This record gives sequence, structure tokens and C-alpha cells, in this order.
Amino acid sequence: MQYLGRYRFQGTGHPPLPSTGAYQISVQTSAQYPMQNDIVDIGCPGLFTHLLDGLHDLHRQPFPHVPNPPSVKKRASVAVILHVRPSYDHWPEASFHDKSESPTEKRLIDFFAQDWVQNGEPEVLFIKRSSRVGDRWTGHVALPGGKRDPQDEDDLAAAIREAEEEIGIDLTGPDCIAVGNLPERVVYANFGSEILMVLCPFVFVVTSSSIPPLRLQPTEVASIHWVPLRALLSPSLRTVENVDVSQRLRLALPGGFMPRAAIRFLIGQMQFSAIRLIPSESQYCTTVKGFIPNANNQADSTDTARPLLLWGLTLGVMTDFLNMLPPHRSIQQWEYPTFTAPDLRFIVGLMTSGLRKRNTFNATTGTRPRPASDKRCWTGPVGVLGLGVARYYGLKDRPTDGTNYAVGILLRGYYQRIRQAIYVFLAWRAVVVSITGILAWRFLLPR
Repeated sequence: MQYLGRYRFQGTGHPPLPSTGAYQISVQTSAQYPMQNDIVDIGCPGLFTHLLDGLHDLHRQPFPHVPNPPSVKKRASVAVILHVRPSYDHWPEASFHDKSESPTEKRLIDFFAQDWVQNGEPEVLFIKRSSRVGDRWTGHVALPGGKRDPQDEDDLAAAIREAEEEIGIDLTGPDCIAVGNLPERVVYANFGSEILMVLCPFVFVVTSSSIPPLRLQPTEVASIHWVPLRALLSPSLRTVENVDVSQRLRLALPGGFMPRAAIRFLIGQMQFSAIRLIPSESQYCTTVKGFIPNANNQADSTDTARPLLLWGLTLGVMTDFLNMLPPHRSIQQWEYPTFTAPDLRFIVGLMTSGLRKRNTFNATTGTRPRPASDKRCWTGPVGVLGLGVARYYGLKDRPTDGTNYAVGILLRGYYQRIRQAIYVFLAWRAVVVSITGILAWRFLLPR
């Protein structure tokens, strides 16, 4: 008897198909598949078990469609592209002949049943965007994708087209499986004061053991990086990214009464949760400006010596995906945005303490997605610089099985508290400066 994920079948190799073309499957309890607590090793059965189960769930239970807010028409799609890198000791002897006309579940089971796959290294493809003046995403680590065009049939078609245009990969080919979608989300900017778009992530699995060099669009992509899932799940690679948000904060405050330089001086930088990426393979676009840094351009965003950091909106999308995998701690490893100024950090922590505890509890006791036909859900916002917001079911509909599709609830109401904390901080600084000035004036008065 051979087990793969929650499915079992007689014999070895590929599961036999009855004449009806359907698998005879039976659901196994989680007790039969012990999970790794902290470390996920290459070829770890727990990782592939949960990866296959998660992909099946995404295919069978798609997340509902999120319509655009009345004032915004823009939609964008990104592709989470998975690939398994063979190990030295389990190199594939022959190419895998994927029958693209077969049902998706059968294709996934056939693919994951192979020995080289079960002993390989599952990876995710990331891109580093080219430097462009005025581009909100310039130099960021991201997933391939972009804005939906009028000629796109749907959001999935937009993800497929954008991936082909940006990196030259064909996600409709026979060696690629379109699995399903992750939670769609409304994206806000400037601390919730501006709606940008609806973002739609889709998951794909490349079944070929080798991938030819990709064709990078120089104006869009500076480099691509295949990153093992183990690296994304490792607590040791968790870090922070410090970002200058003075311009966005100035726009978020009513009237924009403070100049950008003053805001930067007062609050410092904003600090976001991040993952330091360790790629197994990278490919660079050699025609982009700054590919080889010169003496006057050492800090260009295309500098290959700079660390690759996954943060912000893309980290939010990946957190929704990674929390399906052992050790199921991606939500707990994510840290709330804060500031580098010590007194502002303290005020933010104090004013959001109860909110963070409540949101973390709700997120870690979340719910699995219902079928797309179930409309009993709300659509939450997501900050460009924060965690992605999924749809979440109300308390009455929420099961108690502890499954994790509620990542987005972590930021619910958080940025509103940040704005309040900034006003308290400015008042506090004004009081401190005033008292200091009065004391200095009295001290310097001639006696």
C-alpha cells in the first residue's frame, strides 16, 4: 500500500486508473501523517504530504471572486509558480509525460507520485523588478504578474499573459498545471487612504524536471530567482526591511501639513516583516541599466550584492500559501509593522496591543475556504506595505479546526491605530520640546 498526501493506492509508482477514469481514494486522518515541528528537510514526507493536500484544496475549493470597489476599476494578477528541483541521488531517468487533458487532481497525483519529485526540492519563482523612476514597485522582489488588460478573458488569463510577457514562461503548456487561486484582496495605499486595485494570486505547478533559461523583459524584470520552500519556511531567515514612508505618510495625514523632511526626521523609517531569500538558481537580465555597478552607482537596485528581501504585499500573498505547510507557523513568524523611532515604536505597541492579540487569535483559529458559490464572506483591505488580506468568515460560520486561511485578519484595523498613534506621538514630541525649551530658557536667564 502506497500513501501520497491524503490518498492511498495499491502497488507502487503511478496509481492505477479504473475504466471510469477516476481514482479510488480514501481520506486519511492527520494522525497517520506526523508533522515536523521545526525543521523541514529536503524530501521530508510531511512537506510533500501537506503541499499536495494544500494544492488539492486550492483546486477543489477556490476562493470567491472579489469585485472591484465602485471607485476603482483596476485589477491585477500574479502567478505563484512552483517547481521541483531533482536531487543528485534521485535524478529523473526519463521525462515525465504529463497528460494535460487529464483532470487536475489526477495530474497532481501522477506528478507527486514520482520518486524524484518526492525526494526533490520544491521551489517558488520570484522576480526582482527593474528600476523605473516613479514606479511604486521599483526594485522590489515580487511574483510575476501585472495589470489586467481589457482583452484578458478573466483574472487567470491576465496572470498567464503577464508571466509570458515578463519572463517568457508558458503557463498553458502541457508541462504546467493551473492549480487554483489564493485569496483575492483589495489593495490600499497611503495607510488606507487610497484604493489601488484588486490583486488576484494564482498557483501553478511546473511538472518538467528542468526549465530552460527564461526570457526576461528588461523594462520589467532585472532578475529571477528560484527559492526553496524550506528557505521560506525557515525561522532563521526572518528579518525586517526598513522603508522610508515619509511621502506616503504625508499624503495620509489630513492636509499634508508636515513637509516630508520633517516627517522623516521625527519618525525615522517604518519597519516591516521580511524574509531573506536564498535562491538555488538565479538568472539576470544583463541589458538592464546598472547590471554591473560603477563607482558612482553602488547602491542601484539592480546591484547583485544586495540581499534579496521578500516583504510587503508579496510576503502577504506567500504567507497565505506557506501557512498550509509544516510547521504551520508563517502567521506567528510574521511581525506587525512599526517604526524605528523608539518612542513612536513604544506608542504604537501600546495602542495596538489588544488589537494585535485579538487579530492574532482570530487568524490562528481561522477557517478554510468555502466553495466559490458561498457568498458569506467579507472582503478586507490590504496595505501595499503590509500583509495580504484574505477573506474571512464571521464568527458564526467559523469552524474550530484551526485551519489557516485567515492571514489577512492580522491587519484588520491596524493602520487606523497607527495613524492615531502618530498623532499621539506628535503631541508627545511637542510637549517634550516645549518643556525642554522652557527649562532651557529658565536656566539661561540671568540671575
